[in-house]
This record gives sequence, structure tokens and C-alpha cells, in this order.
Amino acid sequence: MTPKGLSGRSSGHSSARDVNIGRRRGRKARRAAPAGRGGALGRGFLATQPCGAPLLRLFFFSFSPRSVCVAVMPWLLSATKLVPAVASARSLSGCMSCSQRRYSLQPIPERRIPNRYLGQPSPFTHPHLLRPGEVTPGLSQVEYALRRHKLMSLIHKEVQGQSGTDQTVVLLSNPTYYMSNDIPYTFHQDNNFLYLCGFQEPDSILVLQSLPGKQLPAHKAMLFVPRRDPSRELWDGPRSGTDGAVALTGVDEAYTLEEFQHLVPKLKAETHTLWYDWTRPSHTQLHCDYMQQLAEAKAKSKNKVRAVQPLVQRLRLIKSPAEIERMQIAGKLTSQAFIETMFAGKAPVEEGFLYAKFEFECRARGADILAYPPVVAGGNRANTLHYVKNNQLIKDGEMVLLDGGCESSCYVSDITRTWPVNGRFTAPQAELYEAVLEVQKDCLTLCSPGTSLENIYSMMLTLIGQKLKELGIMKNIKENNAFKVLHFFLTLVLIYLFIYFLVFFKAALTAHGGSQARGQIGAVATGLHHSRSNARSEPRL
Repeated sequence: MTPKGLSGRSSGHSSARDVNIGRRRGRKARRAAPAGRGGALGRGFLATQPCGAPLLRLFFFSFSPRSVCVAVMPWLLSATKLVPAVASARSLSGCMSCSQRRYSLQPIPERRIPNRYLGQPSPFTHPHLLRPGEVTPGLSQVEYALRRHKLMSLIHKEVQGQSGTDQTVVLLSNPTYYMSNDIPYTFHQDNNFLYLCGFQEPDSILVLQSLPGKQLPAHKAMLFVPRRDPSRELWDGPRSGTDGAVALTGVDEAYTLEEFQHLVPKLKAETHTLWYDWTRPSHTQLHCDYMQQLAEAKAKSKNKVRAVQPLVQRLRLIKSPAEIERMQIAGKLTSQAFIETMFAGKAPVEEGFLYAKFEFECRARGADILAYPPVVAGGNRANTLHYVKNNQLIKDGEMVLLDGGCESSCYVSDITRTWPVNGRFTAPQAELYEAVLEVQKDCLTLCSPGTSLENIYSMMLTLIGQKLKELGIMKNIKENNAFKVLHFFLTLVLIYLFIYFLVFFKAALTAHGGSQARGQIGAVATGLHHSRSNARSEPRL
């Protein structure tokens, strides 16, 4: 039922068509390269290469529903084989668009995309990026609808046994942020909002509302979007409008943002539980204009306001095959960019040059933007975890660390690599490199569904302790105090990644018993930060 005062667009259900799984267009997928020459093998994505700082630092992910595969970057190779393998894999790197996309095996309503530019790519204006029925590259309307269905199913489980059946979910988009006056930063949508509808315009609201007389997860999805305004579109670009929002995303109804004020009294009077993150709103202005009084009124009454973010995170923890495929693509093009960057400069080379080369290679292969400001550090500067000045010279004989990633079709990569800037490992560099490599291989054997992240972490600490004893860095270490000492030597990035993963997704991990599940993306970062001024170190190191 449309709220009083709202006169937006609805989806309609004229005809339906079946969309086939696995149908591919464009160029055929290239054959996976044989082992030792890079390439993509099987399903899933594993970007892995031992690295360190200033000598070694290593990062990889992930777990796929079927198998783990390695991206184009040379994988678990010894120090003596790293540079030749990179050289051979380099020949495979080329600007190549995605050739594999999946559809959900469900009929979807036929919706006509407006024959004009929208506020984001559409199958009409960007057929080289999206196929009919896709909201974002590789992800269909059916997939986004299934996510909303799963969220309402979780809410149904949460409220079982409680009085009151009216449930409403409200999610706000991100605003546009400005660096000065009228110069905007690159817009990046709120992750939870994007996950549930794929709409990529700022100043928007997504509402999921239970249907009267029907049991959850039955619901109605509504978008409130910026109205079309020729004067603003002249400066900021086209907007989707209500017709474009419905046709592109597949939601049930769409209205202008101003019309949301007519829905607020209805939510205040009828909704039993409001699912809204009111303590940390993603859009401060929309929160103040529309949601603050509603949330406060609900909190004071018998009705409830509950955070929806933990439930969305629980869904996001498990990736679908289509999502894993997008992550594979992001990882593959990032790996190719790393290969080209490794060959870009000879010592001495400026860190800023490698930064620019890496960004160029990512964008040339189809990346939208970099995932974050990269770390490009030579020698001892790599011990600064978030070194982003990238303005020094990397000298002959030093190791260079590059921590970078890109965003492609709303999915990002995060890869760290180190290599000798002159292409040749010294004996101490190779010794440390091989030590970390061996530890990682042992940790990888534990990466399977059912294994807890804490177990992998504990094993990694123990193995690194043994290697430090063998290298002579900690000669008198004992088993009972190994963990305490190792925290000084282990890269804080490793610790940060585990803390981030375990705390930020605490609710989701609890739902899965704290163990890895099929389709779950994780990180194992095995590495050492070893400073030149370390008094415990062997002179040769």
C-alpha cells in the first residue's frame, strides 16, 4: 500500500523472463595459465606472495565455496624463483575486460530502463559493463532482492515470540563530501546501503517494510531518491529519478527524497520495531531532517529501535559465487598491476613514481579507483605501517614494499608485496624471505571450513617464534614466553587484520561459531617487521 501523499513509481509486473546461469558474452575466458606462470585457477581468489618490511611482509586472502585459486601474481615461490616467475607472468598481463558473469536462475520482472543516462551505469548506457537485469556489474536484480529477503528473514527470527508484527528497516546513503566549497571528493556509497540495493547516488534512503497481513520475510522495498533537477544535473551529472531507480534496481517503489516526510508519521504510528542505526547514521543531514525525532520517539515508547548493521554484516560475511567472481577480477587486475610496477623502475627510483605506475596499471585494466592510499616504502621506511608520503628515493640494494589495492565494480582488493628494487635478493633478504614463506605455507594448510581464525593465528605465532630462534634473532626464547616476545616482532598489520575481522564482524562470526564457513572471505597476514636498529638481531641481518 502506498503511503498517503506519495506518488512515486512502482515496478509493475508485465512479463517475466528466465535468466540463465553461466551464460557468457563478449570474449571467451582465457585459458588458465599453467602452474608457475600465473593465471587464475578454479573458483575463488587467493592473492598471495610473502613480503616483509623492510625485508618481508606478506598478505593474502581468501576462502571460496569450492576451492582456493591463485591470481596472476606468482604465488608461493622461493626468493630465488620470485623474480623469474614475475618476468614470465608479466607476458600474461593485458587490459582485459571481464568475460564471466553469472545470473541467478529465477524469473525477474521485465522493466524498461529509461533510454537516457542515469546516476550510475545501466545496461542501456553501458552495455560493455552491465547486461540486462544487472544492477551493478555481475550482480543482478535477483541477487539484490535475495539479499533483502535474507535480511527480513533474519529479522523474522529476531522478533519471533514478540508482540507486534510491523517491522521497518531504514538505511541511509552516504552524502557527498567536499574538499573545498564546490570541489567534491570521489563519492563512495555506504556499504550496507549498497549491499541491499546497488543504488549509487548520494542523499537517498532505502526502506524495507513488512506487509500487513503477511508474514516476514514478505516485504516492500522502497527507495527515496533525489528528484531530477536540470540545474543541478548541469553541474553534477544526470540523476536516475524515480523511474530510473525502479527500473535499474528492481525495488518495488521509488519516490523523491522530499516525499519521505509523508512516510515518517506512518512509521511513527504503526511500526512496532524500527531497524535503524541511529547512534551512527551514515548521513548526518538526512538523520537530522527525517530520522532523529522518529528514532527518539520510538526509543522512548514501548516500540523499539534496533540496529540493523549487525544483521547486514552477518549476511555480508558469506559471499555468493557472483561476489567471489567480482573479487577474483579485482584481485587479478591488481596482481597484473603489481607485476608491471615491479618492472617499472630501476634503482634509484622514486616512491612516487611507483605509486603513479601502480595506479595507472590498475585503472588501465578497468579499476574504478584505488581502494585506499597505497604504501610505497623503500628500506627502513616500510616499518611505518601507514607510510603514505611516498616521497623518498629507493636506493640500490633496498627492498621496496607496496601495499595497494583497487576497487572494481564495488569490490576491492588489498595486496602487499615486497621485492628487491634491483631484482636480486641479498643472502640475508632471501633468508628472512624464505622463513616467512615457510610459515605461510604451514598456515595455509589450516585454511578450510571449520577451522577457527584463532587457531591459525596461534599456530602462526608459534612457527614464527621457531624461525626467529633458527635465525638467531631471539636465541634465548622459551616456549612459555614466545607469544609475548613475538608480539614485538610480528607486523602490527597482522594483528590489526585479525582484530578488525574478529571485532568488526563479531556478531556475524558468533553466528557461525567463530569458525570459517564456505564462502567466507578471510585474511592471513604472516610477516615480520625487522628494523635495522633492532639490538636483538644478528649482525648479518
